[in-house]
Order: sequence, then C-alpha cells, then structure tokens
Amino acid sequence: MSSNPDAKVLFRITDEDGSVQVETLWAQSLGQDLYQLDNSPFYAYSTSWRDVVYAPYETSEERATFQRVVTKSGNRTVRVYFDPPVEEGNPSDVVLQGLVTLGCSYEGASRRLLSINVPPEVRLDDVRHYLISHDANWEHADPSYEELYPHES
Repeated sequence: MSSNPDAKVLFRITDEDGSVQVETLWAQSLGQDLYQLDNSPFYAYSTSWRDVVYAPYETSEERATFQRVVTKSGNRTVRVYFDPPVEEGNPSDVVLQGLVTLGCSYEGASRRLLSINVPPEVRLDDVRHYLISHDANWEHADPSYEELYPHES
C-alpha cells in the first residue's frame, strides 16, 4: 500500500479449533525490533496498515515474528468476502467502489477476499452500516468484534 517495504513480519493466527495459520505482512524496519506495517492483514486481528509492531527475529521462523502492537496508526480493518468475485461492473465491484467512495482503500488476497482499510477520518459505523445495507459477507478485523462488543462474545 505504501513504498519500499524492506522486511516481512510473521503473524501466527490461532483458529477456533486450535490450529494455527501463518500470515506474513510487508513492513518497514524501524530498528530495535520495531516495524511499521505496509500491508493490511487478511487473517490477523487487532492490527492494521501503518501500525507499529514489536517483532523480534525468531530463529526457528527465520524472520521477525509479531509479539504486540506498539503504536496504533488510527487505521481500522474490515474484511469482505465477495460472492461473486469482484469483476469490473458486477454487483461485488459496485459494493467495493461504494467503500472507496466512503474513503476506504483495499488490498485483495484474491478477487473474493479483500482487506478494507478504514482510515482515521472515516467513521467505522458508516462502513459497517454500508456493508450491512448491501448484505455483504464481512467481519471486523481491527478492532475485532470481541474488542468492539466485549459483553456479546
């Protein structure tokens, strides 16, 4: 999403069944095991584009490995699964372009799974209401649903 990332940071994501997925995000090394993320996550929760994370090098993984967020960027992340896949002019593309009109940007893992960046100046509630009104298949990623609604989980 930005320019000249020079490292990858590994994230481990534990699924509900206890299995672990691995995701790597491009990042800018800031020194002292600090990295500024240069991707929006497709699987990791509670982190977004441009967040600064602490990720010391882990020998067994042969790369910097996420431990915690140090500084939030103000960006938020939602993920949308499109069916049908996004193609120019189709209903999924119309929903995606509506998100762009709201002020969001996006990255695609595929034409079906997109990570939507919600910048600080865009109200997350507006994005949420928009997605609900278009019957989209989506989830809160940062903040996570559990972080937004701790008494409902």
